[in-house]
Amino acid sequence: MTHDTEFEKWANKVWNFGAGLGSEVSLKDFRKDIIIEVYNEAGQLALSYKVYRCWASEFQSLPDFDANANAVAIQHIKLENEGWERDVEVPEPAEPTFTVPAA
Repeated sequence: MTHDTEFEKWANKVWNFGAGLGSEVSLKDFRKDIIIEVYNEAGQLALSYKVYRCWASEFQSLPDFDANANAVAIQHIKLENEGWERDVEVPEPAEPTFTVPAA
């Protein structure tokens, strides 16, 4: 979850419900090249993908609310794209080393 509204503005370019007749769709610049970065539990960059000419085809900004559930709020997106590649320049993260103090 984030407070940054830039993604929502971009996702709404494909279909902005309630924007008024003729203003719902903006196909001029709805595709973007993006980079998806995956971090490990230590906060190290583990993988990176370059995704070309993509757009959001599904976006769920609010999770299903259930007062009886013990769940984490997760946003859901589905991106369509016209190609992708793994960034092979990203090295495999080094495993952390632990030292045991002498007793």
